[in-house]
Amino acid sequence: MHLMLPEFQNAGKAPGLQIWRIEKMDLKPVPKQLQGNFFTGDAYVVLFTTSAPSYNVHMWLGNECSQDEGGAAAIFSMQLDDHLGGAPVQYREVQNNESVTFLGYFKTGIKYKQGGVASGFQHVVTNEMDVKRLLHIKGRRAIRATEVNMSWASFNRGDCFIIDLGKDIYQWCGSECNRFERLKASEVAIGIRDNERNGRASLQMVEDGAEPEAVLAALGPKPSIPAGSPDDETTDRSNQKKGTLYMVSDAAGSMKTSLVAQSSPFKQEMLTPTECYILDNGVDSKIFLWKGQNANTEERKAAMKVAEQFIKEKNYPKNTQVSDLELVMPAGGETTLFKQFFSNWKDKDQTTGPGQAYSIGRIAKVSQVPFDASSLHSNKTMAAQHGMVDDGSGKVQIWRVEGGDKVPVDPSSYGQFYGGDCYLILYTYRQGSREQHIIYTWQGLKCTQDELAASAFLTVKLDDSMGGSPVQVRVTQGQEPAHLMSLFKGKPMIIHKGGTSRKGGQSQTGSTRLFHIRQSSTRATRAVEVEPTASQLNTNDVFVLKSPGGLFLWKGVAASEEEMAAAKYAGSFLGGSPTEISEGKEPGGSGFWSALGGKKDYQTSKSLQKTVKPPRLFGCSNKTGRLIAEEVPGDFTQSDLATDDVMLLDTWDQVFVWIGNDANEVERNGADKIAKDYVDSDPSGRRGTPVITIKQGFEPPTFTGWFQAWDAKMWDTDPLDRIRARF
Repeated sequence: MHLMLPEFQNAGKAPGLQIWRIEKMDLKPVPKQLQGNFFTGDAYVVLFTTSAPSYNVHMWLGNECSQDEGGAAAIFSMQLDDHLGGAPVQYREVQNNESVTFLGYFKTGIKYKQGGVASGFQHVVTNEMDVKRLLHIKGRRAIRATEVNMSWASFNRGDCFIIDLGKDIYQWCGSECNRFERLKASEVAIGIRDNERNGRASLQMVEDGAEPEAVLAALGPKPSIPAGSPDDETTDRSNQKKGTLYMVSDAAGSMKTSLVAQSSPFKQEMLTPTECYILDNGVDSKIFLWKGQNANTEERKAAMKVAEQFIKEKNYPKNTQVSDLELVMPAGGETTLFKQFFSNWKDKDQTTGPGQAYSIGRIAKVSQVPFDASSLHSNKTMAAQHGMVDDGSGKVQIWRVEGGDKVPVDPSSYGQFYGGDCYLILYTYRQGSREQHIIYTWQGLKCTQDELAASAFLTVKLDDSMGGSPVQVRVTQGQEPAHLMSLFKGKPMIIHKGGTSRKGGQSQTGSTRLFHIRQSSTRATRAVEVEPTASQLNTNDVFVLKSPGGLFLWKGVAASEEEMAAAKYAGSFLGGSPTEISEGKEPGGSGFWSALGGKKDYQTSKSLQKTVKPPRLFGCSNKTGRLIAEEVPGDFTQSDLATDDVMLLDTWDQVFVWIGNDANEVERNGADKIAKDYVDSDPSGRRGTPVITIKQGFEPPTFTGWFQAWDAKMWDTDPLDRIRARF
């Protein structure tokens, strides 16, 4: 029987992220809005729960945390593991060397704050405006914001910095930093305003050499700023893909390891359920510990200590040990990262439990190791979902922006959003005995600049009228968070490509319209209007087609029943009695194909839904002078395709090389070799996978099908202009 900590009563009850900080050898929860902020003098316990459910437990250690706090974090992690029945995968995280799984939880970056509990620093959500700090932003894909000294001496021309003065936040862009780094730094700045200041702060982008008075007043006269230094790159890791397998036993009361296999790929039958094993991938700073379900309790309990002792025995250098990722896995809860070292891995039941397959919107693909092609395989995880404050069952009020004012939307059309409009959604829910509010400001991609400006002004006005208590969330069409999608009482969110919901203001909709229905990782469903052409179809989803010839519900072979139910609901708004059509059984004379302009190739790969190997997206760039590849953390979207890079999309049965229009010659010429090295270096021995090279603007459906609601016109406008509109 184990002691049940009161802090763990709600642990793992709902999908999402829970974070606790070690305070005086006790656990204190970190508020949702501040998740992603870590004090460098502290230790934390982090739990991520998927809807399967499966669990990841991470203990995170700041560079300045004490040995006692680190020890307490290890004990609490073990107790949490016990409380969840030994099912979690355990990770040990160290500041600046976090696992890719961990980084995937924080899409707008991870922020390191100076100090800690010992020096009186608290995780408190306030509207305090007397903040004064400087954040150094690093990384194009896995973003880290580190608090540095508030001084010009901290600056360089190659990076972005955020000068946070409380009510005013300035994003300073060095003269040598590139467009994609600016975009990522903007996401961090917007996150600080919306989460830490509850939307009450002004944002401004500042160019090197054009600093406003307020910045000079905060930092003093500006000296000459040095050039940027390339991102740190680790030493050569040509052996990265090699793993060695050991068996652990405590015969005669002392822990012993014996060699099972010198080099990967291994066979799954090498693991017997009565034993524990270490998979040593130490050359890549990774040690895996696998616990057989029939192994004795002492062996299983000693798991993390075993791994640490093993590292010492192997004489891995100190810095390797610090960046070590230790995974402690129960049988049946193996990560993709672990399974890749086996040539024949089969999950006992590939449809339920921790080994469940996840389709694209249900996966996190995660981050950032300097390039050696084999390093790309070592970063995998599943289901990095966005936090849900509740289940969406609170009170919803919606207004449309008209002129400079807000007009109530008829509740019968709640959940329908038009690309030519902006909306304010006020959500009210209870947390304990307190009433809480969120204002979502939804901005359509085809609304006018005036409406964009008015929506921001009206949000502040609504916020002020409620005493400044609501949290403000700006949402750009197509980027809806899971919680917003869950507000419509189990009905799907319907997003019309353009047009408006105002009376008499509707532009004539096309005679043929196509809606793409897809369920998110939190089971909320969204229906997004797309171009009415057959190449948009996808075997994993449901589509609603409205044409002069009728209303069709097309169900892909791998689509879910929930998606079908959402399609029927969307169809009810389009009018007409629907004809249900199953993929592959489209009747010839029905007018279905002719309404879509004839048959065309579309995404027919069921591996999208069924594979236990999630699709992964990498950027290949030589911005630092060496060609490196970095994985995109979190759920990837079309906007993660950096137009000044070559991107690599691995869908397991094929690898796509996507060449951005602004990629340089070295990147273009080196792309095919990266793809070939990547496939050849896979630890599971995968070779001969087809590599498909495509150019920006000429993407086939086999590529675009991995991205929800692909927008062929997305690059007609500048992404920097789009993000500036959110400032």
